[in-house]
Amino acid sequence: MIHLRSIELRNFGSQNEFPFDIPVIQKWETLQFSNPVTFFVGENGSGKSTVMEAIACAVGSITVGSESVKTDPTLTEIRQLAKSMKLTWNKRTTRGFFLRAEDFFGYVKQLAKTRVELERDLRAVDDEYQGRSDYARMLAKTPYASELHALEQRYGQGLEVHSHGESYLELFQARFVPGGLYLLDEPEAALSPIRQLGFLALLKEMVVREAQFMIATHSPIVMAFPEAEILSFDHAPLKNVRWEALEHVTLTRDFLNNPDSYLHHL
Repeated sequence: MIHLRSIELRNFGSQNEFPFDIPVIQKWETLQFSNPVTFFVGENGSGKSTVMEAIACAVGSITVGSESVKTDPTLTEIRQLAKSMKLTWNKRTTRGFFLRAEDFFGYVKQLAKTRVELERDLRAVDDEYQGRSDYARMLAKTPYASELHALEQRYGQGLEVHSHGESYLELFQARFVPGGLYLLDEPEAALSPIRQLGFLALLKEMVVREAQFMIATHSPIVMAFPEAEILSFDHAPLKNVRWEALEHVTLTRDFLNNPDSYLHHL
């Protein structure tokens, strides 16, 4: 399902100031989404993350592990770009989320802290309600127990008990829902090659369930998702490219075929 169909830019800010000085922004042409999975690829500094963040702000996405896109101080300049974006929808959705790789680890820590605090509150009720009826104690425990149960229902023992790669996939499995719009910035950061393949399997499952994905990535494995649209930010304006023509792919292939030809320069 393609929820967000296109993005136009209007009323540019000063082209001498970030983020309007980025080449792909200055030469922006209406961006049409023709596939439920779109990859943003390109070198560091090409504007992938900036555009992803601006789309998240324009959409008003829920965030994972960071402040709201409406208040996050790191997105102050990005929100100016978002205000210039005109979004056209096939079917407006409020499901989905925005996730930056660097925000994930803070999110895991926050979940662990919340779990510890809820367990502490439950013990405090036992101490405070000594000598009172079981019914009164149960009523006092209910809000804390309910929150803890909800965490366990969604995340099991907790994301913090798994490796980073395992917990990353656990998060996606717990939070992906049908009909959502998901904006993911470098989701491969914590994933081994085999976990990246697991991530692709999860993408396929969610696409069937009418989800749409926009993913900024450097991973040749992730961007190999069948029939996905690949947008190169190394070109201004943005250009559709084939997977096999990507420098990420050709360089990785050449290196694996003959690593010594690269390593002898070190």
